Amino acid sequence: MSIILFTINIVAPIFLLIITGIFLKQIKLVNDLFVSQTSKFVFTVSLPALIFLKIATITITEAFDGKLILTSLILVLTIAAISLVLSSIFTKTPADKGVFIQGSFRSNFAIIGLALIANLIGEQQLGKASLVLAFVMPLYNVLAVIALTVPFKGEKEYDYLQMVKEIGKNPLILAAFFAAPFSIFHIQLGSVITTTLTYLAKIALPLALISIGASLNLERLKGASKISFIAMFNKIVLFPVIAVFTGILLHFDSNEMVILFILFASPTAIASFIMADAMGSNSKLAGDIIVLTTLFSVITLSVGIILLKYYTVI
Repeated sequence: MSIILFTINIVAPIFLLIITGIFLKQIKLVNDLFVSQTSKFVFTVSLPALIFLKIATITITEAFDGKLILTSLILVLTIAAISLVLSSIFTKTPADKGVFIQGSFRSNFAIIGLALIANLIGEQQLGKASLVLAFVMPLYNVLAVIALTVPFKGEKEYDYLQMVKEIGKNPLILAAFFAAPFSIFHIQLGSVITTTLTYLAKIALPLALISIGASLNLERLKGASKISFIAMFNKIVLFPVIAVFTGILLHFDSNEMVILFILFASPTAIASFIMADAMGSNSKLAGDIIVLTTLFSVITLSVGIILLKYYTVI
């Protein structure tokens, strides 16, 4: 019973904020404009402030976990490859293929993942998690571009140089890049800047979670296809299991195991819908996968945390 209560205390606040967003949208207290502006603010200002602050104020030589980062990168590549193979079995059209692949591997680690880590193993571990995010996010973006373009090979023309530039301008990646010198050379930010960044950082995750809830279209569940349920199973069941067993084989410590599990067990990133829509893929399927993985990850994340706690991994 104590393990279950422990898990509820960790998971419930995250998803109650998402439910709050759903409720506020239903009673029309917030609208699509709110979601759009809030998402942009979180992505370009508040979340970068959080990542910058966490990386700039840690000793990077202590927080940098090469084994965890390399394992995460290899697992992302492996899981993307598995998704590609499965897409050949379960999808028939190019518009579905890329969305299925992206929806199966691309994680909302930046928002739901960091919020869970802060609750589960403490905010002091957000520095290490942010470093993992800094390395994984560019790979997510590159693989997403490949997944959404290769199926259309010969049918559409894409400006790949522009796509690479957009990835390089990602605010979260830039925040990690500019924070690194402050950590490496022990440069003090000063109390005024630190306090300001702290205020911005504190609203990042709550605001982002409410925005996620407000953006979810529950009507999509009525017409969700078999493909979206398979992608959901891959994202929040199959691939987290693979990640955990990999961590066990590599003898990760408890904090590393938590970060690895949450990285791969977090639901599909909302950015996957935006990218699919912009690149002419099946955006409805992308939206279905986001809704399904977000809702059902309440169960899978809870079960995963209970099992990790039961086997004294955390």
